[in-house]
Amino acid sequence: MSIQLDNFTIPSIERIIEEKFSIATDIKLLWKGPDSFNTIFETVKEAKELICLAFYIFRSDETGRALAEILKKKSQEGVNVYVLYDHFGSFGTPRSFWKDMKAAGVKVRSSRPFQWKNPFRYVHRDHRKLIIIDLVKAFTGGLNIANEYSGFHIRSREKNWRDTGIMLSGPIVKKLFKNFEKSWNLWGDERIKYPINGRGNKVEGFTQDSAAIKLKGGFLTIPIFASSSKSRRMLRRLFYYSINRAKSDISITTAYFIPSKRMIETLIHAVKRGVRVRLLVPGQSDVPAASYAGRFFFKKLLNAGVEIYTYIGQILHAKTYLFDNCWSIIGSANLDFQSFRYNDEGNVGILSTDFASKMMAVFEEDLKNSEKIELEKWERRPFFEKVKERFFSLFKKRL
Repeated sequence: MSIQLDNFTIPSIERIIEEKFSIATDIKLLWKGPDSFNTIFETVKEAKELICLAFYIFRSDETGRALAEILKKKSQEGVNVYVLYDHFGSFGTPRSFWKDMKAAGVKVRSSRPFQWKNPFRYVHRDHRKLIIIDLVKAFTGGLNIANEYSGFHIRSREKNWRDTGIMLSGPIVKKLFKNFEKSWNLWGDERIKYPINGRGNKVEGFTQDSAAIKLKGGFLTIPIFASSSKSRRMLRRLFYYSINRAKSDISITTAYFIPSKRMIETLIHAVKRGVRVRLLVPGQSDVPAASYAGRFFFKKLLNAGVEIYTYIGQILHAKTYLFDNCWSIIGSANLDFQSFRYNDEGNVGILSTDFASKMMAVFEEDLKNSEKIELEKWERRPFFEKVKERFFSLFKKRL
């Protein structure tokens, strides 16, 4: 397989985020709630030596309890199991839930706990979603461990959530594990016990020439993690780089869209140079204040030619970015101040036209369940809606 790189280059991406590309021998795109969780649960059940999980939200509902039972069973079978949950995101999960897992041998700790001596640091949250299995398979994406993501709650007639994740195999998994291990070590003393078998991550490498990257045995992938001021700055630089380098198409799906002035100008500039820019956001958000704050900027974007769509029927929670049908970013980062300035975020970049075609197919499918916002109709929206948009935009840096 050969990937033509006219505008996105391996050296430039690596230089921005100070990380090297690796290889995924296989990538499975997960975007249907029940199917995604079936894949995740079955993969966890296959673990022989090591399971690492990091999630912003890990609830004690039916979905959370089902996963907890699997983890407890695997631990009792001799698998080393490590669970890292965000203190704020999982605030409503009772201590007894974690206590039961610990009693079964699961190692559990929280990240970003509240500290009375520095209460304002609580705005910094570990928003990552990551699973590592035996150093050979990994999951990342936007979904959390809760009923609304798995589809379980449909039985109680609540709205399902639309999210996206990926299951990866190959050498990239070890790089993702290093990010988990770094976070795990930050919030406690006990270190992770490595698998002793070290099952195969060997694949043929890739060679580079001036015209193309020739890859044998998988997909070019790169971890895009942010957990410090420096790495968040690199994350922002990568997004601006990706938008500025696009020549034909930018397709963005984000659960929370609260753009900075620079982001608005960058998207508008892309349209002016002939790029088709499409933005898919929730029609109904689980955080209405954030939705109103983002909608305040719609008119300016629509006037410039940005196409904006709102997802109908389900709450949209996915975070995916596709540039020129070759460069994809999937993970936990939204286009908002919280992701770019405060959160710990985890994403994977994939430089592959083959994978990008799958991403585009999902994006086009989502548009079938969406409503395009027309400028003329948007200007006629109720006055009280405009008032709420302006009001919440005043707090855009804290939503």
